[in-house]
Amino acid sequence: MNKLRSSFLLLIGVLLLLSGCQTGKDSSNVDNQGKLNVVTTIAQIGEPLSVIGGDLIAVTSLMGPGVDPHLYKATTGDITKLEKSDVIFYSGLHLEANMLEVFNEMGKGKTVVAIGEAVGEDHLFKDETGAIDPHIWFDIDIWKTALGVAVDELIKLLPEHKDTLTANRDDYFAQLDKLKNESKEKLKQIPSEKRILVTAHDAFGYFGAANDVKVVGLQGLSTEDEIGLTDIEDTIDLLMEHQVPAVFIESSINPDSINAVIEGANKNGLDVQLGGELFSDAMGAEGTPEGTYIGMYAHNVETISKALIGEGE
Repeated sequence: MNKLRSSFLLLIGVLLLLSGCQTGKDSSNVDNQGKLNVVTTIAQIGEPLSVIGGDLIAVTSLMGPGVDPHLYKATTGDITKLEKSDVIFYSGLHLEANMLEVFNEMGKGKTVVAIGEAVGEDHLFKDETGAIDPHIWFDIDIWKTALGVAVDELIKLLPEHKDTLTANRDDYFAQLDKLKNESKEKLKQIPSEKRILVTAHDAFGYFGAANDVKVVGLQGLSTEDEIGLTDIEDTIDLLMEHQVPAVFIESSINPDSINAVIEGANKNGLDVQLGGELFSDAMGAEGTPEGTYIGMYAHNVETISKALIGEGE
């Protein structure tokens, strides 16, 4: 019955999509005062583009705070937003796996870009099964490459504003370079033997490589992966060996596995604290510092640094 219902909903979505494509772009800007209508999946794409595009574009991100993109399925409302858009940007690399059919259909009538798939394969991480790690926004240099692809598409659609978009991109990327350097310096202050980041799922591989931090994720690259007792026990052993003082929860992930690690370490005589909440697959609420890409990244660095140095709350 669930499969039948899912197929029915998908059929409705495709019908809406096909009927909408016939209306063309004339209807897309009705609610945006002539601005280019940009729709993204995750806010890690949408918020930077809103800064770079400024008053030239109107950006809608489908996935808000606390939303897990690995499991997300497009709603009827999402289909409508996507249909009305002038351009769609998603991360790709199998992050939004449940939306690929929708993107393929949308791409028949408008520009749809998986910005992460412009990143060279030599820069991408894979797990033991060969699956690509899609969490590329945690390496600032890699994310600049991906965002640059989106900006290039905006310039194609708004060629008369090329100079403005290029200048805004360069200004924003300069801020990202500053963030990258400040983050590296702050994380270097953590003693190397305690520079171990333990989280619920394996979203911080690029972050760890960029900042010389060992990363342990109880779950695999996708939140659909199972967490076994051995994963928890091995993590506890690692914490004991290196006397790591804190582990972390994520805003979009169930905290039960991390709580099991804390309880197990405490039973073995190691006082492991909850170091705080990190933003991984989703950013913070709009209007907060953590609701921006720069603010989210800086929050994570500050939270990790304080907890592993021993200055956490």
